[in-house]
Amino acid sequence: MGAQYVLFAVLLVPVGTLIGGAYGGSCREATLCCNGRDSSCVVQKAPLNAIIEDLNDKPCYCDHACLKLGDCCDDFKSHCGVIDCIVSEWGQWSECDTACGNGMMSRTRIIEQKPQNGGKHCPSLVQKRGCQGLKCHNHHDRKALRETALLLPAALSKSRHENDTSDIRRNLRLRYKNAFKHNRGNEYCVEFEVIKATKACHKDTTYRGLAEGERVIVRCDLEALHEDKTVDTLASNSVQDDEEPETPKYRCRGDGLTGRNTRFTTLAMPACRGKWMRLTVGQPKKCPTSDAQFIFV
Repeated sequence: MGAQYVLFAVLLVPVGTLIGGAYGGSCREATLCCNGRDSSCVVQKAPLNAIIEDLNDKPCYCDHACLKLGDCCDDFKSHCGVIDCIVSEWGQWSECDTACGNGMMSRTRIIEQKPQNGGKHCPSLVQKRGCQGLKCHNHHDRKALRETALLLPAALSKSRHENDTSDIRRNLRLRYKNAFKHNRGNEYCVEFEVIKATKACHKDTTYRGLAEGERVIVRCDLEALHEDKTVDTLASNSVQDDEEPETPKYRCRGDGLTGRNTRFTTLAMPACRGKWMRLTVGQPKKCPTSDAQFIFV
């Protein structure tokens, strides 16, 4: 009876008692703290020959390699003096480093506690993001950078010309008679490179061309031309008393500035929008409707 009682007592040894010279689950109680990777620096939570049914009964380690392997004992950091890096909150964003056009702005944070004894390394202390400088000397440039191009598929341009005799076309000519008078035959195209586009653009076959890195050609039809008041004002201010003022300039809103990022959105699917950069240099050239994927509205 005595032998059976002793065996029964051994089977009831609770987790956390001394097993093979180490206390279950605690580096402090086991007085273990090892550098590098040391498989012998282990705390057994259950007998070596026991069948582990609870994951909490798995061995845990008190060597610094456990930080990467994720099998440290709960008190390893506190007992072995492991301190993770601590950084401050982010500071304010700086001003855009470019007065006019594309630029960068940044913000920083500082280290409040350096890592010790293998603690987590410090994360990045600087963040940067793109910005658009709008302090342009030329009022026309400031306006162009703020404009958002409104787009329609170029196929609609073809249907417009097929309906030249419709009431809508005649009404447009009457409403915008000055634009039609000065710009007949002056339709033009602008090429852009898409910098960023929302996921909605990818879901519709019509707008899949508006994908990051793609180049698109947008046509400025006669119906979309608007008088550029800024250009007209600048020109009139420079006219001498004995000179005739120049003919008003017309352009499509959102046709951008060369090498600058501006925004676009689609009329039929407002969720499809993004940023692009104008590639066309100087005065845009005429182009047939077949060359364009989209038209300005």
